[in-house]
Order: sequence, then C-alpha cells, then structure tokens
Amino acid sequence: MHYICTMNYFELFELPVSIQINKATLAQKYFDLQKKYHPDFFANGTEYEQQQALEISSRLNKALKTFKNEDLTIKYVLQLKGLLEEEEKYQLPPVFLMEMMELNEELSADSAKQLQELETGLYNEVAPIIENYNDATATTADLLTLKEYYFKKKYLQRILDRLEG
Repeated sequence: MHYICTMNYFELFELPVSIQINKATLAQKYFDLQKKYHPDFFANGTEYEQQQALEISSRLNKALKTFKNEDLTIKYVLQLKGLLEEEEKYQLPPVFLMEMMELNEELSADSAKQLQELETGLYNEVAPIIENYNDATATTADLLTLKEYYFKKKYLQRILDRLEG
C-alpha cells in the first residue's frame, strides 16, 4: 500500500497523462480504488494499515478533484513536467496586461460578458493542445503555451471574482 502514496495521480488511476479525462472512466477507476482502499475496510487492520488507508483515500479524493477541474489538471500536468512551481510568479505578456488594465478601468455589468468572450478566445488558442494532448508527443512549446493559458485564465478569474463579489 505504501508505494501508492508515491505515485502521481495518473499512475494512481492507471490513466495516460492527459488534460481532458473521460468522466465515465474516471468515475469507474475512482469507484474501484475506493472499494479497494477505503479506510472502513481497514477498521480491523493494524494502526499502520489504517493510517495508510486514510492517506490513500485522501490522495484519491485530491486526484479526483484535480481531474474533475480542467484548470487544476493543467496545473498538475505542468507541475508534473517541472514547468510550474507552486506560487510561481509568472510574467504575463505586456499586451495581455494592457488589455486587462483597460478592462479593469471599464468594469461594469458588460465587463463580465467581455471577460467571458476573452476567456473563450484564450481557450480557442489552446483547444487543440488540450483536446488532443498526448504525453508522448507533447512538446515543451505546447506545455509552455498551456502554462501561459493557465496564468491568463487565473488572472481573468480574479477579475471575474471581483466583479461578482
């Protein structure tokens, strides 16, 4: 059981490294793994086995949460590839930042629609990479494009949150 705690999420779920994960496959794998490692099944086990089951169950839940959210999956893949550090200060392109500054100055009810359109445009730029991601053929350039998309989307989300809040 101990080795499971050292696996990455894709290894844990026996899935190929990907950005978009089949929801039905994910649900089935999660169900199978929970059946095998749920802490309740180790209630009569040793303290060590119970602790391991808790750690595995927690890891399964974190992996599931990551895989259900495309942004978290992108972040996880970039971290797995060593291209994203936790709390990294990424420098977004000046053109994008200028556009965001202008948008910030005009914040209004219409801004949410503009932000949604901008987000759609950003996604369309990376859609081929996300939708056809293959770990064996993905280039560093593809991953760096995903990284920039991740940070741009995160920036947009902060503006949207402020608009809604």
